[in-house]
Amino acid sequence: MPETLESIATQIQDGDLDGARTALDSATVTEDNKSELTFLRGYLHEGSFRLDEAFETYQSSLEQDPDHTEAAFRAAYLCDLAGDDEAAIELYERCTEQPPAHVNAMLNLAFLYEECGRLEEAESLVQGVLDEHPNHRRAYAFRKSIESSYTMVFDERLQRERDTQDAILDVPVSDFELSVRSRNCLKQMNIRTLGDLLQISEPELLSYRNFGDTSLNEIKAMLDQRGLSLGQAVPAVEPPVVTPKLEPTGDLSVQLQRPIGDLELSVRSRKCLQRLGVITLGELAIRSEAELLAIKNFGQTSLNEIKQQLATFGIMLRASN
Repeated sequence: MPETLESIATQIQDGDLDGARTALDSATVTEDNKSELTFLRGYLHEGSFRLDEAFETYQSSLEQDPDHTEAAFRAAYLCDLAGDDEAAIELYERCTEQPPAHVNAMLNLAFLYEECGRLEEAESLVQGVLDEHPNHRRAYAFRKSIESSYTMVFDERLQRERDTQDAILDVPVSDFELSVRSRNCLKQMNIRTLGDLLQISEPELLSYRNFGDTSLNEIKAMLDQRGLSLGQAVPAVEPPVVTPKLEPTGDLSVQLQRPIGDLELSVRSRKCLQRLGVITLGELAIRSEAELLAIKNFGQTSLNEIKQQLATFGIMLRASN
């Protein structure tokens, strides 16, 4: 083959998708490399944001080789981003059963275990990573999070009310009687649920192309019937604290090494970044807006918050194209 399988994977990671596609098309398929070539095609689809095709291709790779750990991990990661926790857990568990230990699979699985209350299993996975990598920053920070979860005391009545509210906020906007124009605009703005809609203000809606007063009034009337209003779920803005702005240094690498904790983010945004395994500003900067918006529970408000915070360090998210 003109390219090794490792070099094709590197091309995809580096964003040379055309080169990787050419190399894959010219590769000779054998019984020994069939599942790996299938996996690389899935990886290429994922790099092109063709996520449904990527998942199907990873599944094909696993059918050819059930022990293909990386295919299982990438498929699990896509399920994770799509909010299919059950499928993600099953696939991550397949990764952790195959030696050597897949650190990212273990930590992502621990995160899902923690979310569904399986704290002891989550702690065991994180400790397993720290046993092998004592200085692993993400695992160390995650262990602290799990320890905090053990000490949390929940009021059952308040928890039931919160669950009821979450269920309401998770109702898709497609369930409401809206015009085609309004539906399309909300879809293009990545407003999928009632909760997303309540985090958007009137000016934000009106600033979107093709979104006018008629659509605005239609949506406001729909919300009013349910005792809701636009922007009511936007977090309260604390009075600004006057601090000197951090100017980008001559060596940008210093800024990129800063921990995510240096950003003043909401709990929702922090949780979403934790799901991605982002530790430093540099790891966040290599993500595009599309990648972030694909995360479960991550909406336009969180995106704007992160972009604004990064800007104080002279850093921007990676361009989509």
